[in-house]
Amino acid sequence: MRGWGATVPTAGCGADLLGPLLSGPDANQEPESMSISEGLAVSERPGAGDRDEIRLAEEPAVRLGALAIDPPLRTITHDDGRVEVLQPRVMQVLVALLRAEGRILSRDDLLASCWGGMVVGEDAIDRVIGRLRRLAEGIGRGAFELRTVTKVGYRLERTGETVERSPAAPDRAGNAICVLPFANMSDDVQQDYFSDGISEDIITDLSKVSSLFVVARTTSFNLRGANLDVPEIGRRLNVDYVLEGSVRKAAGQVRITAQLIDAHTGGHLWAERYDRRLDDIFAVQDEISEAVVRALKLKLAPREREAIEHRGTNHAGAYTLVLQARRYRLATRDGDLRCAEAIQRLCQKALEIDPEYAQAWALLGFAQMHLCWQHLRSNDGGRAAIAKALALDPQQAEALAVRARHLTVEGRHEEAVATIERAVAQDPDSLLVVSEAGRANYVAGRYAQAVSYYGRARDMAPNSAHDASFVLSTCKAMGDAEGVREAAKITLERAERAFALEYVNGGAVGCGVGACAALGDFERAREMMERALLIDPDNLNMRYNFACSASAFMADADLAIELLAPVFERASPDLIAHAWRDPDLAFVREDPRFITLLAARSDQAC
Repeated sequence: MRGWGATVPTAGCGADLLGPLLSGPDANQEPESMSISEGLAVSERPGAGDRDEIRLAEEPAVRLGALAIDPPLRTITHDDGRVEVLQPRVMQVLVALLRAEGRILSRDDLLASCWGGMVVGEDAIDRVIGRLRRLAEGIGRGAFELRTVTKVGYRLERTGETVERSPAAPDRAGNAICVLPFANMSDDVQQDYFSDGISEDIITDLSKVSSLFVVARTTSFNLRGANLDVPEIGRRLNVDYVLEGSVRKAAGQVRITAQLIDAHTGGHLWAERYDRRLDDIFAVQDEISEAVVRALKLKLAPREREAIEHRGTNHAGAYTLVLQARRYRLATRDGDLRCAEAIQRLCQKALEIDPEYAQAWALLGFAQMHLCWQHLRSNDGGRAAIAKALALDPQQAEALAVRARHLTVEGRHEEAVATIERAVAQDPDSLLVVSEAGRANYVAGRYAQAVSYYGRARDMAPNSAHDASFVLSTCKAMGDAEGVREAAKITLERAERAFALEYVNGGAVGCGVGACAALGDFERAREMMERALLIDPDNLNMRYNFACSASAFMADADLAIELLAPVFERASPDLIAHAWRDPDLAFVREDPRFITLLAARSDQAC
């Protein structure tokens, strides 16, 4: 489904387009599926909460030895990269046993917390326990064992490292820092892009110091406006230090203040104010990073200093334009044409100033990819721009991510996965990179890995339905009925929030239709389609995603084919190549009409 891009409203439809629907897949099927989230809650007193019903969607992730356990996505990821996807009941029982902290749980305890007190046969629990035992002997070897206490119950024994309850708690020897978004003190509120960009780049710089753990940008930026004191931030994020500051930019001048605070005591360790010309912005960033390193008495290796000082450009004007372009990335992913065009113009202007600026080339390629594939603009899908970016900087994470998309649509799946893994290694906190990692694995049929990446991307962009809809699509491809329902609820809730802000929002409509169809509310899905197609009849991206919903969840081949016909008349070869592989279109892939539509365009070029 969402394999092409985000969703956007589309072309008009005749009365026969929304005809009778066929029944969809069995919603009661219990899948073999998914997971990854954040740090298990344990009850305050022994025995308390054991019989509370386990709600996987509300459970945080937990670290168990070499295993990362993510209840909402129902995945267990080993440090060596192996991923195990559990059935929902199996994950519930595992969570219950972890909560018990080594105490024995009876079968009645498990029935109450994992089956909601339902009466089930003895063999139901036996099957789940057997599955967990095999898991302990396989991916969990060395991390935990499952013990049966005859005529009493079951106990999970940790055989590896101690469970860590903080999802972000690394091995950091007391050096963990959160960089809060610097406040924009300029008279122009539209200068937020500049203060946010400065904050993001300081986070990136400090992340290059091997002896320092830096909280991800998404986590720290989510604290904007939370009105928390520093010790509370320290407790919430399990960090030792907080860096905060402000930025004022006007008439070619910039004033930046920064202060480093001990998160345990609230005391100031260092503070400084910088009044400089805008051209000196890079030097200020370097000075702030080095001041933090000195204040924490850390050693900066020569290669780390060199990495921090590598900006990609020495031109403040080009840098400022790229900061503006970066601000539009999320909306572009969600299908906004104006934002994609804005990125293209801003990057082209930046490249007039500095033709050797790799990140500007990478963002230009990203925008052109979306303009070609989502909005059918005539260009090469960003291939030349990405090639230039990688020639200038072979490790540029965003360029690698877009290159992975190119390889995916060309059917070179192993190369695509290898390329996106390089991108993730370079920038594991980039939403663009993590989302594209989900896509590369999704199209390659590596659904457990895909749902893990998409789940991370969904959490990194809590106001976007885009990656939430990809989780939904991946769960469907995995045959994970419960995962489909949970993902559909999250997707619909986010889509409805978007509707409240902007009623004519093609991306949100596409995601909302898929969510309604997945939840079995075909009538509402039809109404949303019909209304969107009347309002925005030329949005082919949304039409494609509607067709995916008709195929994957409604099992309506006639509706899917009619939606797709005008799309394939104008589609790029990249979309055609993707359509041949898109799991959401599996229901119609053997339909002669589908084959004819795609065959007629398979030799066309973007």
